[in-house]
Amino acid sequence: MNHVGEQVEQIDEHFRTAVAELAPGDEPGPADGPVSGAALLDLFDAQAGSRHLDFAARSLGRRKLGFYSIGSSGHESNAAVAAALRPTDPALLHYRSGAFYLRRAAQVPEHDALRDVLLGVVASAEEPISAGRHKVFGHGELGIVPQTSTIASHLPRATGLAFALGRAERLGLRCEWPPDSVVVTSFGDASANHSTALGAINAAAHTAHQGLPVPLLLVCEDNGIGISVRTPPDWIAAARHPALRYSTSDGADPVRCLEIAAELADWVRVHRRPALLHLRTVRLMGHAGSDVESGYRTRSEILADHARDPLLATATALVHRGVRSPDAVLERYEAARAAVARTAEQVLSRPKLADRAEVMAAIAPAHPAAVRDRATRVEPGRAAHFGTAPPESEGPLTLAESINRGLADALATDPGVLVFGEDVGTKGGVYGVTRGLRRSFGGLRVFDTLLDEQSILGTALGSGLAGMLPIPEIQYLAYLHNAADQLRGEAATLGFFSDGRFRNPMVVRIAGYGYQKGFGGHFHNDNSVAALRDIPGLVVASPSRPEDAAAMLRTCVAAAREDGRVCVFLEPIALYHERDLHEPGDDGWRARYPAPSEEHVPIGRARTHGDGGELTLVTFGNGLPRCLRVARRLRREGAGVRVLDLRWLSPLPAADLLAAARATGRVLVVDETRRSGGVSEPVVTALVDGGFTGPITRVTSADSFIPLGAAAGHVLLDEQTVEDAARDLLRGRPR
Repeated sequence: MNHVGEQVEQIDEHFRTAVAELAPGDEPGPADGPVSGAALLDLFDAQAGSRHLDFAARSLGRRKLGFYSIGSSGHESNAAVAAALRPTDPALLHYRSGAFYLRRAAQVPEHDALRDVLLGVVASAEEPISAGRHKVFGHGELGIVPQTSTIASHLPRATGLAFALGRAERLGLRCEWPPDSVVVTSFGDASANHSTALGAINAAAHTAHQGLPVPLLLVCEDNGIGISVRTPPDWIAAARHPALRYSTSDGADPVRCLEIAAELADWVRVHRRPALLHLRTVRLMGHAGSDVESGYRTRSEILADHARDPLLATATALVHRGVRSPDAVLERYEAARAAVARTAEQVLSRPKLADRAEVMAAIAPAHPAAVRDRATRVEPGRAAHFGTAPPESEGPLTLAESINRGLADALATDPGVLVFGEDVGTKGGVYGVTRGLRRSFGGLRVFDTLLDEQSILGTALGSGLAGMLPIPEIQYLAYLHNAADQLRGEAATLGFFSDGRFRNPMVVRIAGYGYQKGFGGHFHNDNSVAALRDIPGLVVASPSRPEDAAAMLRTCVAAAREDGRVCVFLEPIALYHERDLHEPGDDGWRARYPAPSEEHVPIGRARTHGDGGELTLVTFGNGLPRCLRVARRLRREGAGVRVLDLRWLSPLPAADLLAAARATGRVLVVDETRRSGGVSEPVVTALVDGGFTGPITRVTSADSFIPLGAAAGHVLLDEQTVEDAARDLLRGRPR
């Protein structure tokens, strides 16, 4: 027998022997306290079922039939938290939440939780939340939003959802969750030290400190160890946030767990403020099925935890209180074993995901016709807000002004739209892009946040779950990178791991790229987009022209609403307030705002400027005005040059790109991002993959961070380099 089997046998045998030796005691009976015998029996059933699910998962793993073995053994006291809540309270759970899941499922009639979990263990396509894509605890009917996090990266979303519940109620918006819900989220003692957890907890306290409702129950399941690294004794108690109400209980005291969990859940529900339940647990059977715990813990330490087994503690309470005899408890325990064993054999024959299409179906659902219809629809709220002076009647607008009017359009036509971020509300943004929106639509819908990008995106994640459509702003592209996992690991995966049951509709506005004058420096001039482009399903829009920005923003908002898409809207800072293109005073970079019914830009469609037949300049962002100027100079010399503005960096407009390339037979990719990991690499790849055989050259910025002042010109792509490369291609001498 291997070490996994030995662990199972030791824990199983210890429990059965210890229960058999129990004798009824003189503890107060069920009628003498707030915790009834029935409550203890319900707790035991959830804990026993979870324990046998762990045993079965390890057995299936040894047989090469199961694919996930991080268990809940030792953490089964979290079933007491489920007992204290309603099945309509949204739950975002730690991966050791088997007993919570079973206790919650018992609150919903005719729900087969054992089958749910085991279908996930064997990666069956019939698993009810992720369709076998990953072993997660989640179910729409149970109010459990699936989380794959191991480092508390789901906590910002939980905080955001708790905030959004109150915001939705005040705005009178329909929400999947009842207005008096409590959001519960659990995490481990090791991940409590992660910046994501600390930021989320701080954001919850910060929001509540302002008197805003944040009905969040944080549950730290403290087993004293993170894989093999010990947590200092009493660290969670010592490091808890002073603004949170705090209670603690030991899993080895089931009665106290039930009492404390109920007390704290009720307090959060009534006061709409966050609280922390410090649940002291043990970890039985190591971190995961492959973990050899004896490599970093002594045998005496491992065996000592057996005495703190929460399942044994509940069994002891049942016997000592006279609720059940030892034999009856063991009979119940073995009945759970038999039920799990039967179900485990049944799920082995259930179908798996059959092909690539099935695996990827939930990543990025796309209904372009519905998106077009929504984006071009003229809603009554538009006329009510703009009256007889809609933005299309204003005359030419700058890029910043066009985005501002597009945001107003979204706010006016969809009461669920929220616009928020650092400096977004009162100031109207660092560059004035959101100026006037708070005054027009109020502080409930346009508001400032604390200075923490993880919390900003977490607010968006939670607001989307609550049925709203968040448009958060990340002030600079460089500031996104410390929070990118909120997009990669949280937003982009939710539809995938819930088979589309839960969604994160949002449009994340990010000011970025280089060429900004007068401010500059790396953190205000960042041209790194690689971290965005490799996220499956993420839409990355990159408008340059004012009229494109308005239409593309409408498309992103519509795609978020119709398909639950996560969109990133990259805005070139250096073009925000540009007015001219070729000569001072020509007003060539301002444009009329297109009304919704006038223009629609589908996701993944480029725009061609000019119809020359000798050379195609492929570009985006700040490259567009540079290419347009180069193209005009070359046309005046008789060369046939067209410019293709990609507009979308993900998905790339591959069909339009190939068509433009074939129309001229020569391509120059003009890429303001870095040579390594920049946009030009996938563009060239798309041309080659599409069968284009003509000459391709690319010019890019250097693989460098961007320095201050004039030194930025040494590493950023300049217009003369573009023109020189274009001339070389036209002469048949590509670089």
